[in-house]
Amino acid sequence: QLQLVESGGGSVQAGASLRLSCAASARTFSHMGWFRRPPGKERDLAAAITSSGGATYYADSVKGRFIISRDIAKNTVYLQMNTLKPEDTAVYYCAAKSRPGTLQNENAYGYWGQGTQVTVSS
Repeated sequence: QLQLVESGGGSVQAGASLRLSCAASARTFSHMGWFRRPPGKERDLAAAITSSGGATYYADSVKGRFIISRDIAKNTVYLQMNTLKPEDTAVYYCAAKSRPGTLQNENAYGYWGQGTQVTVSS
């Protein structure tokens, strides 16, 4: 059973940067995603990266500010978040895609981390 552990969340002011990390318990050849659930809202995909790291996807709301990457040798996926805004406040989840479906479909992801809180104040 693949386990994912996120770290790097915290409370920052608007305009600051944070880097989230997601460490997998074993080598994974899955596409990986960072989802987020803002307070009182549904969970949506913020960014995703293919198994090789050769292609990425970003939600329009984070495009140009967030960068997803992966270090295959370290079994780790990162989410560099720059120019943070209050609307980026959410619990961020790392997930590994294990079922058919689009990258944006959270039902296609079979493995999830416990989540890490990111709070951005104005």
